Amino acid sequence: MLITTEELARHLGDPDCIVIDTRHDLADPAKGPRLYAEGHIPGAHFMHVDTDLSAPKTGTNGRHPLPDIDVFAAKLNERGVSPESQVVAYDDAGGGYALRLWWMLRWLGHEKVALLDGGYPLWVKEGRPVTKDVPPRRAGVFVPKPHLGDFVDVHYVERFAAAPTTKLIDARAAERFAGSQETIDPVAGHIPGAVNRFWKENLAADGRFKPAERLRSEYEPLLAGLAPGQVVHMCGSGVTACHNLFAMELAGLAGSKLYPGSWSEWCADPARAVARGPR
Repeated sequence: MLITTEELARHLGDPDCIVIDTRHDLADPAKGPRLYAEGHIPGAHFMHVDTDLSAPKTGTNGRHPLPDIDVFAAKLNERGVSPESQVVAYDDAGGGYALRLWWMLRWLGHEKVALLDGGYPLWVKEGRPVTKDVPPRRAGVFVPKPHLGDFVDVHYVERFAAAPTTKLIDARAAERFAGSQETIDPVAGHIPGAVNRFWKENLAADGRFKPAERLRSEYEPLLAGLAPGQVVHMCGSGVTACHNLFAMELAGLAGSKLYPGSWSEWCADPARAVARGPR
């Protein structure tokens, strides 16, 4: 699930190692491509969170709806992904964006995908090679085999968010969850019944993931006796929620689900209930 900078450096140039740069900025969608053009890990392809890892927005389907499977598969094939490929995703935000790609590949049946622990900042800090060269498009043979049980839709959340058999974990910052500060979506607050686990709490001070045993000790009290399969992860738009899902898997708590529409889809309908305050 995690690959170190040392391990990736040993595999640069390996045709079966596909590196994907997913750097992004919610407030500046052009920043990711700009940073990639200024320098990236040699051989890395770029995928944009808004246009490659998401479908077009309708105003009611959230800020980062899941893309059409065939369209996304075609983009993976352009980057040379095949069943034998080891995909490595990275960003400069502790995995906050790269893990969306990790989850999507797993959702479509590709298990050989890892996050670069420490990401691009650690790669640069260690003085590893950087290039402006863009790798040529390749012909991959990726065939999606979606796991439809890996995510839930808004109707599922409407029915079960507050049920004792479901734990809805919201990955947003505490201020956004509580509704005391909202800088992105038009409505502040959270879904009634949800609990808060800010995704950055999964990281140690150096920007790398906490050890698995520590993550497990932090998540088990949050689950309060429920099985991982009873957990649904959400955030603002189904991106950083993947960070908590990844952390649970890293901790040996596999089987939780993603709510891709998340808060941005939920709050688009004024008829849906909104809760405020910490929990």
